[in-house]
Amino acid sequence: MKPRLPSPVTELRDELLTGVTVFLKRDDLIHPEFPGNKWRKLKGNIEAARECGAVVTFGGAYSHHIRAVAAAGARFGLRTTGFIRGEEHLPLNETLAYAVARGMELHYLDRTTYRAKNDPEFLAGLRARFGEFHLIPEGGSNALGVRGCTEIVAELDFAYDVVCCACGTGGTLAGIARALPADRQALGFSVLKGGGFLRDDVARLQRAAFGEATGNWSIELGYHFGGYAKQNNALTGFIREFEAKHGLTLDRVYEAKMMYGLYDLVRQGKFAPGTRIVAVIAG
Repeated sequence: MKPRLPSPVTELRDELLTGVTVFLKRDDLIHPEFPGNKWRKLKGNIEAARECGAVVTFGGAYSHHIRAVAAAGARFGLRTTGFIRGEEHLPLNETLAYAVARGMELHYLDRTTYRAKNDPEFLAGLRARFGEFHLIPEGGSNALGVRGCTEIVAELDFAYDVVCCACGTGGTLAGIARALPADRQALGFSVLKGGGFLRDDVARLQRAAFGEATGNWSIELGYHFGGYAKQNNALTGFIREFEAKHGLTLDRVYEAKMMYGLYDLVRQGKFAPGTRIVAVIAG
């Protein structure tokens, strides 16, 4: 199955979204194995990995990125190794079981060691142990991945003012913001508690990919619901009501938090009347 590009755009009609128009950019429909920003971030990295035939990457136990890299490895004949934050828990959850079934070799790192995952000495040790590999950072957010995310904007052929996305590592936001026309803005919603560091990360990713950081983006930090993969009754209820009303089950880790935040900002009147908003549903 080939990726479905450009991904569809649909208008979200909801009486709660008063004064604005919201469109859903359905990147979740690009491909069932690596939907949304996962395909956009991975395709350049897959090409780069062909020479050595192996990929090493990092993620949490519920990482969509880990799942997508495993699927890509199986599809394109790459050896994949995933380093997972935290201890092993058996039986494996659905995400990690899927990765193993697609041929990914899993290793577990305590949180202190995991924080050193980008240190040259640590990576040199991995190469001594596993041989040569192409490194894809957590979330796929490197220069190749960020450049891939600019294609989201290239596919928007209608009038809009703001593009929103969920933020875990900042790569999608970095790419979107770089590609926007001068009079438009990008808005990220952190899914991480204490996600203020993402502001530095987005700027760093833009400099790595494009040589400079842009000033046309911001990040909302108040809709993490306790942290990565955390939720509460308010978020659970929102997911259930959104599905009943619009027939779309929002991913609780990323897009549900973004959409909850977007609805709340609209309710508070944070957007000027008539604002046209694109929300990226990355799956």
